[in-house]
Amino acid sequence: MTSKVALIPARKGSERLPGKNVADLNGHPLIAYTISSAKRSNLFDRVIVSTDCPQIAEISKSYGAEVPSLRPIELSSSSSPDIFWVLLAINDWLQLKDEDFFAILRPTNPFRRPETIIRAFNSLFEDSSVDSIRAIRPIREHPSKMWHGEPGQILIPFDDSVSPETGAPNHSSPFQSLEKLWIQDASLEIARVSAVRKHHSISGRRVLGFEMPNNEGFDINYKEDLEIARKIASENEIEF
Repeated sequence: MTSKVALIPARKGSERLPGKNVADLNGHPLIAYTISSAKRSNLFDRVIVSTDCPQIAEISKSYGAEVPSLRPIELSSSSSPDIFWVLLAINDWLQLKDEDFFAILRPTNPFRRPETIIRAFNSLFEDSSVDSIRAIRPIREHPSKMWHGEPGQILIPFDDSVSPETGAPNHSSPFQSLEKLWIQDASLEIARVSAVRKHHSISGRRVLGFEMPNNEGFDINYKEDLEIARKIASENEIEF
């Protein structure tokens, strides 16, 4: 029987917004919203929180998640790649099979709905050629408009190619004329266990893009993000 597991990463340390994973949002810690949406989807056999913090572990368990063990400190720094804690979870904690699936649902996205998780999972499940699903959104700042260098120095364009549409360098062409690009957001990643083990990557090689609707891709990383989230939460009914 195929297993489906939700993995919720929640490190103690956050340089940009200390304590963000348990910051208050409408009377609940931030991580509780992700635990709730994962459980209400009725998609997952287990909802697992990966954390190095005893306080986060206790809060997570009080909202119905499992914490098999605290994440080792060497896998919990701000520069630790996701692949290492994911392998710890799927190989050691859960002993998942190659045919199993897992989702990474980050707690900084409180507006992710259960039905969106289900829809993304079905997109992956129905296409055996795809290794994973990754949430994306259209970019607002184009890399062709970026430059190497510092203020007071000679700048070198990141992209010095010429636009076939305008005949001008891309960095001096209108945004609308540039290639449409997307950036990954942190709200949702779903992958086949087999692809992760084969490619040593949380995404594998063939990644299907998935656009999150409305505010469901909203990610909280800074104090101002949290204030915006509180305003959104106060103006909209959030299921819990």
